[in-house]
Amino acid sequence: MKLLDRNSLKYLTIGPHDEEWGMVVTTVGMQSIEPNASYPAMQHPESYDFKPQNGRVLDEFQIVYITEGGGFFESESIPRRRIAAGTVIMLFPNEQHSYAPDTKEGWSEFWIGFKGEIAERILSAGFFSPKEAVIEIGLSNSLIGLYRDAIRLATKERIACQQLLSGVVTHMLGHILYKYRSLGEGANCSEDIINEARQLMRERIHHSLHAQDIAEEMGVGYSWFRQSFKRVTGISPTQYMLRLLTSRAKELLMSDNSTITEIADMLGFESVGQFSTLFRKIEGVTPRQFRNENQMAYGGQLMR
Repeated sequence: MKLLDRNSLKYLTIGPHDEEWGMVVTTVGMQSIEPNASYPAMQHPESYDFKPQNGRVLDEFQIVYITEGGGFFESESIPRRRIAAGTVIMLFPNEQHSYAPDTKEGWSEFWIGFKGEIAERILSAGFFSPKEAVIEIGLSNSLIGLYRDAIRLATKERIACQQLLSGVVTHMLGHILYKYRSLGEGANCSEDIINEARQLMRERIHHSLHAQDIAEEMGVGYSWFRQSFKRVTGISPTQYMLRLLTSRAKELLMSDNSTITEIADMLGFESVGQFSTLFRKIEGVTPRQFRNENQMAYGGQLMR
């Protein structure tokens, strides 16, 4: 089993002014549990710690996302059931619950805890229910990215951290609801996978990515991925990534003071020659010609 790159947890300080915003985040983290390891693995405050055989009751909401491995979950509203990777567990205040990884498998999990008037309004309006607290949405790089964003914000805990984190939680809830309803209505799952792949490509535009790497990260075969991508977008995944690179290159050439060699390096090209050849093939001019033709729009001479 491929484990998360690191374990992390954070319990945040909350001030009265933060609570006036309507939602506060109490904790966020991630951990990987090896097979046959004890659970929970990390030290938690008394109000959060629990033994799987006894369960616990929280005074807040939590979103737990299992990304690898498997285990079980049970609550007052849901009999004990199997949990697999790609499952979201919604924890509700004052609801007895318990969950843990299978000792033979272990698992990787993300979690975030939150409370407040906004959270209560969203989660009591029928969008989510304790009776449907286990939501199978599959593996979502977008949701994982939101967890990682929340962890980074919580680790720094700078000004307006709580307000930013509450926005991340709202985004998470919307993403989970979309995934849940799309799957429930029989939407074309391949389109969801391709849309998520495109988002991943945009986020990692400065890395040297290959279409095969994207397919592997999305958990699908490359042949299926290539065919589905072209059906949804009209072009191959490689062509799409090249267009993203070219578009970003044009932005940098018009608005950045970096040299063309530096831009080629930023975009992950092995050499400025490789960058120039690709750019000319797609745009019909070299990066230098493109910059010279567009420099007047930016009020003067740009660096070469």
